[in-house]
Amino acid sequence: MTAKLPQMLIESVIEAVWLVDAVDLRILAVNRAAEDMIGLSRAELVGRPVVDFASTSQDLFFWEDVAAGRSRAIRSETLLKRGNGDIRQIERRVSLVQIEQGAAVYMVAMVDRSEQRSAEQQLENIIAELRATLESTADGILVVDMDGGIRGFNQRFAELWDLPDSMLSERNDAAIFGWLTEHVRDVEGYRDRMGQISRAPLLEADDVLVLRSGKVLERVTLPQFARGRPIGRVFSFRDITQRLADEARLKLAARVFESSLDAIFVTDAHFRMVAANPTFERQTGWQSAEIEGRPVASLLSNVASRSEARAIRKALLHDGYWQGELWARRNNGSPYPCLLSLVRVADDAGGTLHMIGFAKDLSEAMAARQRIEELAFTDPLTGLPNRVLLRERFEMAINYAKRERGSFAVLFLDLDRFKQINDSLGHGFGDRVLVSVSERLHECVRQVDTAARVGGDEFILILAGVDAAGAEIAARRILHAISQPVVVDGMSFTLTVSIGIAMFPEDGTDADELTKNADSAMYAVKERGRADLRFYQRQMNIGLLSRMKLDHALRHALVEGALEVHYQPKFRIEDRSLIGAEALVRWNDPELGAVSPGRFIPVAEESGAIIPLGRFVLETTLAQLSEWWRAGLCVAVAVNVSALQFHQSDFVESVAEGLRRHGLPGEALELELTESILIADVEDAMRRLTALSALGVRLAIDDFGTGYSSLSYLKRFPIERIKIDRSFIADLPGSAESEAIVVAIIQMGRALRLSVTAEGVETEAQRELLHAAGCHEMQGWLMAPALTAEVFSKRFGGDPGQRKAG
Repeated sequence: MTAKLPQMLIESVIEAVWLVDAVDLRILAVNRAAEDMIGLSRAELVGRPVVDFASTSQDLFFWEDVAAGRSRAIRSETLLKRGNGDIRQIERRVSLVQIEQGAAVYMVAMVDRSEQRSAEQQLENIIAELRATLESTADGILVVDMDGGIRGFNQRFAELWDLPDSMLSERNDAAIFGWLTEHVRDVEGYRDRMGQISRAPLLEADDVLVLRSGKVLERVTLPQFARGRPIGRVFSFRDITQRLADEARLKLAARVFESSLDAIFVTDAHFRMVAANPTFERQTGWQSAEIEGRPVASLLSNVASRSEARAIRKALLHDGYWQGELWARRNNGSPYPCLLSLVRVADDAGGTLHMIGFAKDLSEAMAARQRIEELAFTDPLTGLPNRVLLRERFEMAINYAKRERGSFAVLFLDLDRFKQINDSLGHGFGDRVLVSVSERLHECVRQVDTAARVGGDEFILILAGVDAAGAEIAARRILHAISQPVVVDGMSFTLTVSIGIAMFPEDGTDADELTKNADSAMYAVKERGRADLRFYQRQMNIGLLSRMKLDHALRHALVEGALEVHYQPKFRIEDRSLIGAEALVRWNDPELGAVSPGRFIPVAEESGAIIPLGRFVLETTLAQLSEWWRAGLCVAVAVNVSALQFHQSDFVESVAEGLRRHGLPGEALELELTESILIADVEDAMRRLTALSALGVRLAIDDFGTGYSSLSYLKRFPIERIKIDRSFIADLPGSAESEAIVVAIIQMGRALRLSVTAEGVETEAQRELLHAAGCHEMQGWLMAPALTAEVFSKRFGGDPGQRKAG
């Protein structure tokens, strides 16, 4: 056990780790992460000199210093040569450590930084491209952070504002902002507007600035976002001096006026309507004749205040230009958002001749912006918050709980057996079920709570300010709400949900830890029968690690040939004569002992190890069948097939090739399938079953009566046998419900000319009841347990007339 300790320690480390002999610098041990990083197995790495993987001369000098004892601990970045010759950039930490009996080794811990360095280079390239883009634009750009500090500006900005060279070479934010303030005509108005902008991080604004030099700049102000949060603001400046002069000179340019896609209207000096273009008429529903002489204010919605109207008048008289977003009114009274630009047209004496307005309907843009926000932060199917918004709600809940020294609960919900609904009724049907569930969840939580869909049939709820008792009350309310009948397309059925609960701060202090622990608690509910709730307990992580260990041990057992296949005989009920057998996998692990199939089969199905496991059972069974048939023991053996194995593209071909290779007829093999396999993809299942039947292979339905499917597949598919699930047999005799189900299955099988086998027959009373009901086949401990191939051969390998249970 002591010799294995270093290996066990480094295996628990996430980083790639070598243990290197301190004398000859050869690798003594590596962990799995090191194998993945180098691309070589532990056997190929152990014993090799570390310099085999050095990629630079500096690295060779480093190891020479280590060999000479001049370096005992160092952390650096270097280049590592992988087994295939590729070079990876890594961060390396080398430490001299003492192990058992005073021996010393170098522990080399490595982290692959190749992708990080590549990402940094890409970021530098992006920044350079952004800088080039900023410098190439015709607008002046100024970028500030949330505190108003300058993050950058382009040359055009400096030119528009005539910034002196000293401000370009020396970083002084206060001096630049002071320069801008001093060079506008309306200093107080400029300061007030900048104050409004700084107090509203999400404000989008368009302003016109008149400089003391006579230059007129249009300023567009937009918030800058990162990951859905404001991080600063971008100011865009454009010189519109000439444009305003042109508009004043052109006045009522009829051609532009009539063809413009923007709504244009003209007022007199007192803001009374004079004319409007066709676009204005289409946009508002007002005809020019109807509005002539009416004040502009009468065309605005009541949402627009009188103070706004006064501010517009003041800006026009003072600056000659105003632009902003406001609510206008159509002729039917309905309000709509619009972007309105107003320009004062002066006469030769400087007085007001006309006002020209340009109005753009923002209804579609506003709806699109709202839709974009919904898509960014909500689940498109259910409308519930998605992972992005959930992360923000987590941060808010954590910050509030820390500030108030309170708690909150995280509930992880997973619908029970939802996959069977999708498989049997289709994903469209399943989506409608998810929408119904989401509506019920939304009704079960308060406004301060959050219910989010995080994928598939999984939901996470954050219950603000509740303790464990409150969390349990809410969870039971959800259990009750979900369990109410669901009606979709006229079909009524009942759902259940498993709920895991983690509490802040006892079970975690960040979103990831709370989610992981609530998920562990939910998984514990699944393991104990579903349709319940459970609070997180520290030992639940042990269960997760146990499943990972079991999966690893199972895969190792497959490689090492540590699994066995036993054969449970099947008998005719009437005379107890042998009619076949079922292949059952058995595992006796040196460390774990005898592991029940009920324990490792679910783990194998979850991890995907069920595919190699199924192949092993099928190949072992075919080999044993070949030996028995050559010896005259011509029985058919049934092999269970998982859904993953059945849907492998080469499954039918592998069965055909196995029969051919072992010289067996198709009738020597029977495949037991679950109902869910047949209904996941009916057309594909039909093609595969037809091909298997053509080989002569017999087909049976295992655990019949426990699925969601329609019985119509029994008529369509080439099925020969159905097996009554042991859960129904276990209640016999004594349960009227189970007896009625068993009798109904037997009668249905006889009507469809299918053989019916009862599983798990353990008592003589069960056998007699089945015989009286018309069942002809059985298997179970009453007759014989699963036997090794050797015992099976000895018991049933003699005269066929003597092949009866002893």
